[in-house]
Amino acid sequence: MKKSIFIKLALVLSLGLSGLANAADGKVYRWKMAETWGPNFPIFGEATKNLAKSVKEMSNGRLIIRVDSSNKHKSPLGIFDFVKSGQYQMGHSASYYWKGKNFNALFFTTVPFGMTAMEQYAWFYHGGGMELMNKLYSKYGILSYPGGNTGNQMGGWFKKEINSVEDLQGLKMRIPGFAGEVLAKLGAKPTNIPAGELYTALERNTIDALEWVGPSLDLRMGFHKIAPYYYTGWHEPGAELQFMVNEKAYNKLPKDLQKILTMAMKNAAYDMYVQSYHESAKNLATLNKDYPNIKMRSFPDSVMNAMKETNDALLKEFAAKDAMTAEILKSIQDYQAKARAWTNLSDRAYLDTTDPK
Repeated sequence: MKKSIFIKLALVLSLGLSGLANAADGKVYRWKMAETWGPNFPIFGEATKNLAKSVKEMSNGRLIIRVDSSNKHKSPLGIFDFVKSGQYQMGHSASYYWKGKNFNALFFTTVPFGMTAMEQYAWFYHGGGMELMNKLYSKYGILSYPGGNTGNQMGGWFKKEINSVEDLQGLKMRIPGFAGEVLAKLGAKPTNIPAGELYTALERNTIDALEWVGPSLDLRMGFHKIAPYYYTGWHEPGAELQFMVNEKAYNKLPKDLQKILTMAMKNAAYDMYVQSYHESAKNLATLNKDYPNIKMRSFPDSVMNAMKETNDALLKEFAAKDAMTAEILKSIQDYQAKARAWTNLSDRAYLDTTDPK
């Protein structure tokens, strides 16, 4: 409640007399938001509900957002088209799901061996990331905003142990984004499957392995009942979801409601990151206590080196083909080098010296 009051006061001060004039018209704007997730989906789905609630409260009911889950709109991976067409004024999903429409979209979720969540947020808001993301999405009449970070994701659930690069040959794995490109080069068969179909696909051997998020969401999905090997991450060190907004609809909002919506998205994204971190810590403790049969593993050095080399080669290859790919990658890599120097001096040094293994 205190946080809500604080935000309201900050908004009044920032909007000034023009915002108060807009508020005086009393017009109610009703929007719809489509999400990739199913109804009552934990953490991800809570971010959308938190956004809608905050917007309603901060606007005193002048902007109402109805959230439609995948069971209603029937197209979990169709959010981009919904927002682009204006069928929905907003969407919540992950940018790398649209790599088939524009390959460069995937870089705004995460890249293998890339930035941590905090490094990436700094890039979005202070290192040019937002400008590049909206340069891409403006072609489609869409505004894109960070929509909540999962933090460092686990490398996935595997039915068989991975001891060498040869074990990746023919491996059918659910893994989206650029990581799928990397594993394909190493002989695996990556695919993308909506969240609601993952357990069944793993159980029926449609896939041999999958990555989802981490303990925050994986435990309740039941993957540990089928695949006993749980690997640490490499492919999504800071996976950012996204809020998409139809640009025409946004421009029709009064300035104060635009500001409210923007602040509410930023707040919902932060809350999701914090909640995801908490749930991972809590559920990891449960995994360790209640499921001692689960074998936590890190990929062997030979596998990690092969994935890193393949990733670097593919990035260079794609950058050479497309000017915008090159521009985005240069921004990411330059900022990561700068931020990682500080991460190493602060977080890594702290952990190594105060909590050595």
